[in-house]
Amino acid sequence: MIYRTPTEADASALSELAISSFTDTFGHLYSAENLNLFIAQTHSVPVVMQELLSPMRRYRVAEEAGRMVGYCKLGFDRTLSLDLPGRAVMELKQMYLRSSQFGSGVADNLMEWAIDTARNLNMDDIVLSVYNDNPRAQRFYQRFGFVHAANCFFMVGAHRDDEFLYRLNLRD
Repeated sequence: MIYRTPTEADASALSELAISSFTDTFGHLYSAENLNLFIAQTHSVPVVMQELLSPMRRYRVAEEAGRMVGYCKLGFDRTLSLDLPGRAVMELKQMYLRSSQFGSGVADNLMEWAIDTARNLNMDDIVLSVYNDNPRAQRFYQRFGFVHAANCFFMVGAHRDDEFLYRLNLRD
């Protein structure tokens, strides 16, 4: 397995991975209209390219045999609502894997990179949202010390998903 920082040349592969991972995991929950709107707004090649170029994002990808199999996206422009005044907070915006990589250690490696990145940048906290009906992901985050901090929601097109906001306190 190779882990690296993606470049602009990876936008198409990253877009494909995001779309297929999200659709495979959650696509059955949404109408085609809502799913297609969400994909266009968040995972299309132009959007991914813009994100790759943004100083407010950091990515790490995992590749196996030249194929992208997972990635983690971090953000420094807080969009999740959790009142943490005076604290430096980083968001774990996405962690997507191909289902063939579940249990392979790829997610662990990407999470360790995210936590190391936060520590190296002197962040106080990492926050993320996780679908409330995804116990596998919840257990994964809890294993790394994330705790439920609040409830929130996530829009997929016009469809509202109830989610849990998780927090990892890196400094007391």
